[in-house]
Amino acid sequence: MGTNPGIELIDKKGLRVSGRKKDEIRPIKITAGALHRADGSAYLEWGKNKIMAAVYGPREFNPRRFQRPDKAVVRARYNMAAFSVSDRKRPGPDRRSAEIGKVISDAFENVILTEKFPRGVIDIQMEILQADAGTRIAALVAATVALADAGIPMKGLVAGCAAGKAGGQVILDLDQPEDNYGEADVPIAVNMTTGEVVLFQMDGHLSPKEFEEALDLAQKGCAQVYEAQRAALLARFEGMVDSGDAPPMHVDDDLPTAETDDGSDDGDDQGDDESADTRTRAKKPAGKAGRGRIGGRGRSSRGRGAAKKEAN
Repeated sequence: MGTNPGIELIDKKGLRVSGRKKDEIRPIKITAGALHRADGSAYLEWGKNKIMAAVYGPREFNPRRFQRPDKAVVRARYNMAAFSVSDRKRPGPDRRSAEIGKVISDAFENVILTEKFPRGVIDIQMEILQADAGTRIAALVAATVALADAGIPMKGLVAGCAAGKAGGQVILDLDQPEDNYGEADVPIAVNMTTGEVVLFQMDGHLSPKEFEEALDLAQKGCAQVYEAQRAALLARFEGMVDSGDAPPMHVDDDLPTAETDDGSDDGDDQGDDESADTRTRAKKPAGKAGRGRIGGRGRSSRGRGAAKKEAN
């Protein structure tokens, strides 16, 4: 939010700078499975935003002192590339990136079934390749698709959208000029299965009536984003089935088979077992006598006094 340098954010016809109506979101395109080396991934284009998300895990959390005995830890890393904005950004983490990563981690803690992976960790990496306002919500939307692509069990898909106020009117899905020079910004994210709001923030000033209107618009935007997420996942898994890349079914090697033994080779089997047992005994190294180590410290079982007596 900043001072408007004379830009008309909404014209007399009710159209915004981008030509959209006040309740219209920017074009959104999501591709699931964009990276082959990640357990799950997604690439998102939302307006001029371009974001890559990758998921690794669940896997063992090291160092172990950070493990939780009852559930997995969710770690989200949000990073803006140096070339993602018009003025080159200083590479590396900053306070804003750390804050957004923490907010997204907390949002997914309420959605992922972390209790199924005790002492584990699920890493979510979000890289902003090009930024044009609303990147935290766009990153969360991409991360949700990446989590589903990785097969992480969740209570539902998380969809998000932002509403706000610009040019004196409540609008949906702010772009860069509206975010920079508008009066308010309200990003939210919702678990579309349970209806639970998992992320809610507000920057700026709204009256109670304007706040209710912004919340209604944001929820309608979430519904549209949710449809884009579902379409991306359906295209991903339908493509895997058609190409034969679907993951194979797991077969337990310990399960008994339907084969039966008629007992005709009992003598040969017994001889093979005896030969194998003989080879095992032959390979086993003989132990060294007189070592007498205690507790792994390398001391002799005899006391120090006896050792000194022999030395003298």
